[in-house]
This record gives sequence, structure tokens and C-alpha cells, in this order.
Amino acid sequence: MKILAVNAGSSSLKFTLFEMPEGKEIIGGYFEKIGLDDSFYSIKRNGEKEKIVASVPNHVEAVKILIDSLIKYGVISSLNDIDGVGHRLVHGGEKYAESIVITDEVIAEVEKLIPLAPLHNPANLTGVKAFQEAMPNTPNIGVFDTAFHQTLPKEKFLYAVPYEWYEKYGVRKYGFHGTSHRYITKTMQEKLGKENVNLIICHVGSGGSLCAVKDGKSYDTTMGFTPNAGIIMGTRSGDIDYSIIPYIMKENNMTLDMVDNALNKQSGLLGISEVASDHRDIEDAMKTGNEKAILANEMYVNRIVEYIAKYYVELDGKVDALVFTAGLGENAIAFREEVLEKLASLGITLNKDINNNIASYKEYHEGVISGDDSKVKVYVIPTNEELMIAQDTLELINK
Repeated sequence: MKILAVNAGSSSLKFTLFEMPEGKEIIGGYFEKIGLDDSFYSIKRNGEKEKIVASVPNHVEAVKILIDSLIKYGVISSLNDIDGVGHRLVHGGEKYAESIVITDEVIAEVEKLIPLAPLHNPANLTGVKAFQEAMPNTPNIGVFDTAFHQTLPKEKFLYAVPYEWYEKYGVRKYGFHGTSHRYITKTMQEKLGKENVNLIICHVGSGGSLCAVKDGKSYDTTMGFTPNAGIIMGTRSGDIDYSIIPYIMKENNMTLDMVDNALNKQSGLLGISEVASDHRDIEDAMKTGNEKAILANEMYVNRIVEYIAKYYVELDGKVDALVFTAGLGENAIAFREEVLEKLASLGITLNKDINNNIASYKEYHEGVISGDDSKVKVYVIPTNEELMIAQDTLELINK
């Protein structure tokens, strides 16, 4: 069966077509700058990537181009060849703890949750509606970023604010990157041959979150009410003292929207280094002795180490594996080494030779990088959110 996994952003649309249940990637693509004059898209097939500059005024047109491309490249002969479309939906609130067939009722519920994800949910729904229009007879499945974290116990997801804020306005920790954390959990269950795995997962990229998995379920996670909580990220501040907000508003004559923008788009690695938000650029600047880049990296590593140590204690030291994943976790060799060196007091050790040879651009893309004497095994495992979406879609359309 052919399953299309889709991730629609406000001005983008990413897709991958899979042959299921094998999980074989047939073709993928990425539409960028939708609605802008310099829009374009790229198609990746058989390891080859082609960039095409084209007018893509809206998501409906992007979907039309996508379908035409699938036919052009011969991967489908007609729309009937696509058995289901799985969509990444960022926020399901407390309503959705698992993936679901998208109906008008589901769309209405996700629309109600727009105040909790004002940038993401509308964009995700735009993609859903575009595919419903183009392929009215094909089932659409919603896969929520927040769903995996719905197993958090109440003492983990509540904030110490007036309880009615939770009851009336839904103020609580929701967590994100759930599809990735679930994929890694499922992968580690298979590797370790047990369901009730205890894991600490480091999904670290431009955005980043850690997750403590207890008995195969999400037990705690760093992102909170929004994705801005937790560790330092590319442009996000992560955890801060909330009193900074009214203080800087008064001192710098800033509006709330201006401060919110600064904390989301001008902070993190970019804010401290004043060089870049991409850790690869930070590493380059560090090599030249740039003190702010060195400081940004040190703060970044420290924040991640703090959460790993916290989750180690939360799991009573019974951790089956510590897993690095996502762009930085999978590829930043020196970064992984720095993190693990600071965890030596927990009995975690590193095999430098193996670590140095695992990355997407190396011969090995995954493996165990801890030393033989390490108290906790440390893995590098590439995540695959698109495949997770495709697997959920296949499961639901076969019910």
C-alpha cells in the first residue's frame, strides 16, 4: 500500500510517499515559501535531489503540483494508488492521546485548539483541507505531536499556578516532538526486546526536547505549555524566570508581542552567541576562539546535562538507554562527547572511536557509543517522524 506522510507549515509543505508495510521511501519533497514570489520546491528520489522554481500561491496549488509530480515520476498512475494520507498535527490538547481518522468533527476540535498553537494548527489544517479537496475519497489521518505525552502523570504536567487556569484555559505542560519520541521508544523496544523500557531521549535539533520514558510511556518531557520551554534551542530561550518579561517590557519599552518574538526567534544559541542559531555555525565560530559562541555552547550542553541528570533520578537510576536523535543528536560528534563527559559521575562513559564514526555523513548512522563499562548504554538512533505517521495511517485505514 502507498501511504503519503505530510507536514504542512504556514508557508511550507513537506511530504514523503512510502510503500507500506515495508516502510520503503519511494519519493519525498519539500515546498518552501508558499504564497511568496520566490516560492520553490524540491523532489528527492533515489538519492537524487531536484530543485524547481515555480509559482506556488497556496497550499491547494502545492498539493496539485505534488500529485502531478508523483504521476510525472511514475510512482503512481492515478490518485487511486494512494491508500491514505497521514498529517502531522501539532496540538491535540487533552482531547487526543493517539492518532485518529480526520473527520469534520476532528477538524472542528483542532480549530478550537488554535489558541494553544496559533502558528501551527491553522497551517496543519490548511494542508488537511487541501488534500481533502484534491483527494475526497482518500482517508486522511491526524498524528498529533502532543499525543505521546498524554501519559504524563498529573504532578508532572501541572504548573503551580491557580488551578482554575488549568480547568478553564488548559494551562498545563503538553510536550511536543511526541511523534519522534514515540518512534525512538518503539525502536528501542524492538532493539532491547522488551516493552517496559526506561529511556532518556534527547531529540536535539534546531528545536529540542528531552523525554523520560518509563515503562514504555512518556513520563516527563522538557517542552511545556508551548515548545519554548525546556532546554536552550536555536532561537528559543528555553526555561527562564518569568519576571524577566514585565521587567524588560518596562526597561526597553517593549510590547508583550515584541518580547514573545524575542524569546522565540532572537534568543537561544543565536541570542547568546550573536553569531548564529545553527550549532554547526556555532562550532565553526568556536574554532576561531569566539568567546560568545563558546559560552553559548557551554550553556547549551549544561542545560541538556541538567535534564538528563534530573530524568535519571526520576527513573530511579533504572535507565535502559540514553538516546541521541534528530539533526544535532545524530550528527554532532563533539557535542555528544561534551554531554557525556559531564555525566561521568553517573557512571556513563564514552567509546570515542565509535562515537567519531557515527553520523548521517559517516559510514555508520546509528549504534552504541557508550563504553563497555558504562552504567547506562548510550545510543545514536536516527528518528523518522514521517515513517511513524505512515505506520499510524496504515494501522487506522486497515481497522
